[in-house]
Amino acid sequence: MRNRLVRRFFYFYSPPPLAVAAGERPMDLNAIKLSRWERHVLLLLVYSVVLVLSFLLAYQVRFEFVVPSEYGWHFTRIWPVVVALKLACLWLFGQFSSLLTYFSLPDLRRVALALGAPFLGMLGWWYFLGGMEQSPVVPRGVIIIDAMLSFAGVVFARVLFRLIREREFRLGQGGVVRRVAIVGAGEVGAMLAQELADKPRMGREAVAFFDDDERKHGTRVHGVAVVGKLEREQLEKLRVEEVIIAMPSAASARVSEVVAFLREVGMAHVTVPSVEELTSGKVQVTQLRPVDIEDLLGRERVELDMGEIEALLRGRRVLVTGAGGSIGSELCRQIASFEPEHLVLVERSEVQMFSVEQDLVRSGHSGRITAEVADILDEPRMERILENHKPHLLFHAAAHKHVPLMEAQPAEALRNNTLGTMALADMARTAEVERFVFISTDKAINPTSVMGASKRLAEVCLQSMDAEGGSTRFLAVRFGNVLGSSGSVVPIFREQIAAGGPVTVTDPEVTRYFMLTSEAVGLVLQSAAMGRDGGIFVLDMGTPVKIADLARQMIELSGFVPGVEIDIEFTGLRPGEKLFEEIRLDREALTPTVHEKIFRFEAAPEPMEEVRKSLGCLNEEMEGADSGTVRGLISVRVPEYQPPGSEAD
Repeated sequence: MRNRLVRRFFYFYSPPPLAVAAGERPMDLNAIKLSRWERHVLLLLVYSVVLVLSFLLAYQVRFEFVVPSEYGWHFTRIWPVVVALKLACLWLFGQFSSLLTYFSLPDLRRVALALGAPFLGMLGWWYFLGGMEQSPVVPRGVIIIDAMLSFAGVVFARVLFRLIREREFRLGQGGVVRRVAIVGAGEVGAMLAQELADKPRMGREAVAFFDDDERKHGTRVHGVAVVGKLEREQLEKLRVEEVIIAMPSAASARVSEVVAFLREVGMAHVTVPSVEELTSGKVQVTQLRPVDIEDLLGRERVELDMGEIEALLRGRRVLVTGAGGSIGSELCRQIASFEPEHLVLVERSEVQMFSVEQDLVRSGHSGRITAEVADILDEPRMERILENHKPHLLFHAAAHKHVPLMEAQPAEALRNNTLGTMALADMARTAEVERFVFISTDKAINPTSVMGASKRLAEVCLQSMDAEGGSTRFLAVRFGNVLGSSGSVVPIFREQIAAGGPVTVTDPEVTRYFMLTSEAVGLVLQSAAMGRDGGIFVLDMGTPVKIADLARQMIELSGFVPGVEIDIEFTGLRPGEKLFEEIRLDREALTPTVHEKIFRFEAAPEPMEEVRKSLGCLNEEMEGADSGTVRGLISVRVPEYQPPGSEAD
């Protein structure tokens, strides 16, 4: 074992160059598997040599390399004690348990503390015993010089291990290290630069920062210069091979500008994870990925009143329907993070239920969740669930959302989205739920689709129920398309691009509002916290996006040229589709709330008795009716809805 340890020790300092020259892959330090005690022995040897030499050299320097005999005698008696004391302090401060090939600023501080303690102890020793005749006191100058040399020697040894590791890695990679520049010299960019320096296995070396903030120009971040704004000349001068975009909090417009510039100059580029991913702790800043469409459509980070949301959710019982869907699953994740007393997941698809349940279990919430596989149209089952769990809050995200499919099956859309919502609301009131939150859509405004009309009719029902008063408040939250949700254009476009195209867009002028799932759900929770008096809340969805532009961006992000390598085909609007979406009816009054991204719309509610009578008749009349008849029945109850083939007045 001793020979093996010695061989490994000397390998650190003399890797076999002939093997490298011969084209063989040199031994990587990561492949050298030292056991814990072997590592301790190796560090003990290195530290001991460094400390003995530094103590000896301190004497030599102090006496200008002519040590008086009496001090030489003191040295021979005292050095084992001094070295043992320093080794003990290094042990206590964790310098024997550190990995050999890592050394950073926190380690530097710990080394300073470990060697600072014996330094202060020896100074105290000199102060109290220095006046005693023949006391074995180390001269004060020796103590000070030794402290500096010991610190420098230990740090040098640790840094040397790290440098050798980096050298070995580069040799193993054929000496190829990618020169990268980082856009964004903020906190995330600084973290990234430090991680790249600490992890040579990533094969990237940060050579410069680019930042728009002129106050940072000419400064250094972890030794990397901030050279100025992003320019082609600087990229060429620095021989940059790749750019890392480290601006997770920047507006999407700025990210789009950077990406467009990098595409124009033909520069490879990647980005750091999003703010949500970084703050969740599930990913590292070094988990770089290609720029995605979400990065370009994402909006300015929304600030939420976390205290108000926490007051709504912490220690409460919460039920979420449609828990396996895009919105429902994100609702569950965000609600669980506020530590409710209990979270009940209701979902009729066992596959989707299993997925979201396992996600919550992995996040450490297994003790406070219950998964109920159930259909909201199964009233006896839903009544038992509400009776058993007695939720304080109910978020209703279960719905049929696919516009063309619901056009072909309008009765099913009404049965699930309207009548099912009404029945669930009645059950919630009976179960004394405090707040019923309905997830609506911008397609409910002047609807041209059955899906939108069924959601609008559900809003009318809840508005009337809320106007009746009682302990349960009913509110609806409207917002637009969620990026990446099932059935949305983003995953469809991705599949079409992966298949080589074409990418199909319904109309060159069609536009849609888009939001990130996390943003939409955060604002839903904020609306719920503000919805003590019920009502309809509408989220600020920003600027609508042309779907044709979205398709072009996604093709370019995939490395293709739109219209050349992958075509865009226009297929015409599908049944029930609009060219553009709206956010409110003309008769609704806009009222601002305390949150700048949330608005409340007021409209006179219809009498509940008339609503119930109308829905009862609708339920009877649509049984056995064809699709055209059902659409006609809807238009009677939702005047702004115009079914296909009809003319607006």
